[in-house]
Amino acid sequence: MFEDMAKAPAAWLSGQGEESMVVLSTRVRLARNVAGANFPPQADEETKQRIISYFDSAITRSELLANGDYHKAAEINELDRQFLIERHLISPVFLDNELSKAVFIGKDQRISIMVNEEDHLRIQALSAGLNPQESYQMALRYESELSNLLEFNYDNDFGYLTACPTNAGTGMRASVLIHLPGLVLTREIDKIINRLTTSGLVVRGFYGEGSDVLGNLFQISNQYTLGISEEEIINQINRATADITEEEAAARQRLIDEAGDMIEDKIWRAYGILKHARVLTSDEVMNLLSAIRLGRAMKILEGIDIGLINEILLLSQPAHLQKYYGQEMDNNKRDFVRAQMVRDKLRNINA
Repeated sequence: MFEDMAKAPAAWLSGQGEESMVVLSTRVRLARNVAGANFPPQADEETKQRIISYFDSAITRSELLANGDYHKAAEINELDRQFLIERHLISPVFLDNELSKAVFIGKDQRISIMVNEEDHLRIQALSAGLNPQESYQMALRYESELSNLLEFNYDNDFGYLTACPTNAGTGMRASVLIHLPGLVLTREIDKIINRLTTSGLVVRGFYGEGSDVLGNLFQISNQYTLGISEEEIINQINRATADITEEEAAARQRLIDEAGDMIEDKIWRAYGILKHARVLTSDEVMNLLSAIRLGRAMKILEGIDIGLINEILLLSQPAHLQKYYGQEMDNNKRDFVRAQMVRDKLRNINA
């Protein structure tokens, strides 16, 4: 499964959109639960299967949901599961330990709907660059369609009810995947994270909750969903991202002013390694691509398209690499093939 998807670039990593040199993508996720059914963490197997059957029926009655692929958990092996995590279409904990789950993926991969994750439905939409409004409207379109086919658990005082109280109210999480090498190199990132946390935002790693920061890429999202409207969440993310982008630009300028030769050397060394290395781990590629992305934004490497950098970033992940080449590989083989893939992608680039 998913071999064709692995060959196609992810639309949300196209390198287009607002602030695309700093913000890779925006995601909006809506949590919804079916009225009269226990939330997944407390639900028995019969209830979870009933939720699956409700969604099965919704797909057959919806023209909107006909434009996508629907997979039951039993169909998804471990490699495919990891592939979907790498493509940010499911959460890292989705499909763990049980099979009463399913996932819908839109044809352009900008929409995915997880069934029976922490909530009955988690509808997420992805956009390239900084565009929470577009992501929200996409997610809302699918949520509205489903609300015509299913009755959601809603309280007049508390809004949408969710398995975790921190998601109640709007049930909405908006996040940006943002590249902050300047703030990391100037050692200002901890100060920024502390400030964001005290202002009601959460900072996480590349794959979200519980994941590590890779390649100086951070996920920033709203912390509160209750007592705040969807519009206010979108404005909060826009304002915070604008502030961080300005601070990142200032940090990059300081690096040029105070250590320009060293930064330029770091960028060209990264380019040279990627273009000629014979063995590369996925973590190495992420860190080297961070320098390349910085070089492209600072117009030191002008011949590399940001969309190509994003494509290499995704294809260098372990499951993507194996799906792309259509074979399972051990760590050593992956490191060799990964370096070959990167060389092939950069062969005709004259930076």
